[in-house]
Amino acid sequence: MERPARRTVLVGSALTLVLGLAGCGIAPDPADAELSDGEVTLSITWWGADARHQATLDAIELFEKEHPRITVEPTYSDWSGYWDRLATTAAAADMPDVVQFDQLYLSSYAGRGALLDLDAVPQFLDASSLPENVLASGTVDGRLYAVPIGVAGNGVVLNTSLFEKYGVPVPDTDTWTWDDFDAAAEAISEASGGEAYGVSPFGWESFSLGIFARQRGDELFDAEGDVAIDPDTLAAYWQQELDWIESGAAPDAAHLSEQQGLPLDQGDTVLGRTAMSFQPGGLFTAIAAAAPDFDYEIVDWPTDPGTPPGFQYPKPSMYWAASSQSEHPAEAALLIDFLVNDPEVAQAFGTERGIPANEQFQADLEPTLDEAGRKALTFTEQVTDRSGNAPPITPNGASEVDTMLSRYNQRVQFGDLTPEQAADAFIEELRSAVEAAG
Repeated sequence: MERPARRTVLVGSALTLVLGLAGCGIAPDPADAELSDGEVTLSITWWGADARHQATLDAIELFEKEHPRITVEPTYSDWSGYWDRLATTAAAADMPDVVQFDQLYLSSYAGRGALLDLDAVPQFLDASSLPENVLASGTVDGRLYAVPIGVAGNGVVLNTSLFEKYGVPVPDTDTWTWDDFDAAAEAISEASGGEAYGVSPFGWESFSLGIFARQRGDELFDAEGDVAIDPDTLAAYWQQELDWIESGAAPDAAHLSEQQGLPLDQGDTVLGRTAMSFQPGGLFTAIAAAAPDFDYEIVDWPTDPGTPPGFQYPKPSMYWAASSQSEHPAEAALLIDFLVNDPEVAQAFGTERGIPANEQFQADLEPTLDEAGRKALTFTEQVTDRSGNAPPITPNGASEVDTMLSRYNQRVQFGDLTPEQAADAFIEELRSAVEAAG
């Protein structure tokens, strides 16, 4: 699976910095928050590419017009380095007032008191328009610390142009099994004569692992924040990847290793070198936009008899959170409320941050979407309709889970570890990290 940019995660020193020092300042009591009578300047930060930057700047302009006494100063970047910079500002009690957040880091920051308790400011932030199961993913220890912006399921992106080019029938994705998937992937690789592959494996990140585990009635973490995944589930996940490589359905380990560090527009899915890949639904429109010469669909994962219903869930693509050290918690909450609930903002954002988590905007948005956007919306609606309960969020100490997965994934691909050895070692390392964060 490709990423929009190389996702360097929060390094150990920066993580230690924020966890050790985030609570050193004396945070204002959010229950006492009131709107200021004078001029207020808020800071906001987010990661993304140019389209997201411009859409967010447009939204800020709308907010400032409605609230002329509030000036919003933005900073933004790509994902690379974002969390290091945020950790540094949090440790200095100088984090921006409003922050775009990722689920991987929510427990780590909230658990150390770096984030504003949004349940304490209901007069300025109304989150009632979001589905309960989606909103729950922004809570830590029963309190709301982050409001989901967009949601997306994890699907299979099909390059139907490649299926047509190589004369391979597209499987019936409403009923397909894993055997159907494997057969189609192998057929693409064989028919292309090495020009393309059937599948890009899914071994490096926790969203795909979570869906794979839920198909087996398993979860990566339990409700108490402990590492709960069965080693056999993780071993099967990596064995599936090896099976694709060994059958020729997927490229070899060296090629896959190169792919992990590439921006989206340089990866196999966009360049037409793979027919099927596992992707968050929020990336679908970016894939389609980056490769206008190909036709794509996004569909649900294959299943087998006995796969439990409800293995899918609409995962928040990202969140808005606020700093507990903000001198203006009321205004910070008001800005988040505006970004989540204003219909003009919803139009400005479109599907760039995923399908709007605020369901009342989804129907309004559909007529404005291009074909890829409508496909992404339909997929998200289907996932939502048949979803189960959202899994427990990533616990404190596990923010580097994707880096760990990537590292062990490569060792399995290159034959340094068997899937079983990697599963045991990964679980031990992840469990130690969670326990150390305590």
